[in-house]
Amino acid sequence: MPILADLGLLDDLEAAGFPKKWGASMVWGVDDERWSWRFEETNRRWPHAYQVDRAQFDHLLLQGAASRGVRVLEGCAVHSVEFQSGEVRVSSADGDLRARMVVDASGQSALVANQTGTRSWDPFFRNVAVYGYYRDFDPLDAPDENNIFVEAAEAGWSWLIPLGERASVGMVLDKDAVAHRLNREGLADFLSSCLGPETRRMLAGAKFEEGPYVERDWSYCAERFVMDSAVLVGDAACFVDPLFSSGVHLALSGGVLAAAYANTLICDPEFAPAAALEYERLYRQQYDHFHQLAKLFYASNRTHGSYFWETRRLSGDDRFTPRQAFVRAVAGQPPQGYERVVLDKGELPDEFRQSVAAIVGERAGRVDAQVDWSRAVPSLVEGSAVVARPLLESGRFVKGQVLVSLARPEGVPCSALVEALVSRIDGRTDVSRLVARLAAEVGARSGPELTEAVNQTLAILHVEGMLTVSET
Repeated sequence: MPILADLGLLDDLEAAGFPKKWGASMVWGVDDERWSWRFEETNRRWPHAYQVDRAQFDHLLLQGAASRGVRVLEGCAVHSVEFQSGEVRVSSADGDLRARMVVDASGQSALVANQTGTRSWDPFFRNVAVYGYYRDFDPLDAPDENNIFVEAAEAGWSWLIPLGERASVGMVLDKDAVAHRLNREGLADFLSSCLGPETRRMLAGAKFEEGPYVERDWSYCAERFVMDSAVLVGDAACFVDPLFSSGVHLALSGGVLAAAYANTLICDPEFAPAAALEYERLYRQQYDHFHQLAKLFYASNRTHGSYFWETRRLSGDDRFTPRQAFVRAVAGQPPQGYERVVLDKGELPDEFRQSVAAIVGERAGRVDAQVDWSRAVPSLVEGSAVVARPLLESGRFVKGQVLVSLARPEGVPCSALVEALVSRIDGRTDVSRLVARLAAEVGARSGPELTEAVNQTLAILHVEGMLTVSET
């Protein structure tokens, strides 16, 4: 929503009449009771989003770009791209086009990743989806009538997305377990037979209008999101799972980042390599967030004990400890978002749950701690440091500094004062001497205002787990 606001498209969305959704409703976890989560619980500024018809929504975005001066060629299929010295040759239905760089937004066809052989399939989400459209369905009660409804069932899980007078309904199933049934049964009857009881109730009086369709092999990630003179964005770069409708979010967010990278390449070519690395890091961080969050959801469901669910339990992730997996799942997210509801509603492996409890308990202890900063001696926690990193500013990447830690791997942009303060924390110097050094060495104005600024900064870093405190 904030991205669409920045693009100036909120009025167009409103005028299109898309249904407003206020959250999500689910039958998922350790019992079969439906529960709902609403955006306003974590975001007062944007309490709703929209359920969109993708063809209409995508065309709205295309018109928005064209109205702002973008040259748009429609019906112009791209066949291949060839990277040459300093430019890209694009082979298309309209002949060869040349460009300084290309942004691959080709969706799941993933033109560049497939052409370069750099797309890797995810072994965890080996699923297949069967879906179609129904009319005259029975919606959930207000205020959840436009929520996406997700229901865990024996064979997998289903979605029902209200789109005004009709709904998109689909079922996600294990690819290998249902292959023989997909080839033998009528898809419409097969879809209906797999749905959970509440979804079937909502469709009891509905008419099957369109489909059914089948989608396979959708979970993948490119080895690199930036290569030569190309940047990959949206489904052309990666796709996790339909569970959180993350595709549009990643496409829009990645579009903003890709635009900033392109702008940097044009305006500051020498800084472009650093910007490319930052694009890769930021976009992959978002991918990791949704990937870990989807794995949490699959692992936490105990409503059914079928083959589908047993093969998706989290026995561990070789890449991450339970603590690291949780940090990646919630990095940069509100403290009471989807992921925390999962922990309340679902059942996770003991080691993972214990790690979560430890993280939450440690933070609560730091929040409640009464620190006398006039006598405090701060020490940086291992892994906490100020590092040079490109920052997004005015539509491009610029040189900046961020404070990173094991608890906040995504980093927090920091001012020159914070950088100067952190660089002088050595575990031996108390706060009063740190303030004096800042005043003497960097020309900061001493006095109560500087002391208060330092104390507030240290208090925040302490709560975030980036430093520990002892007293003189």
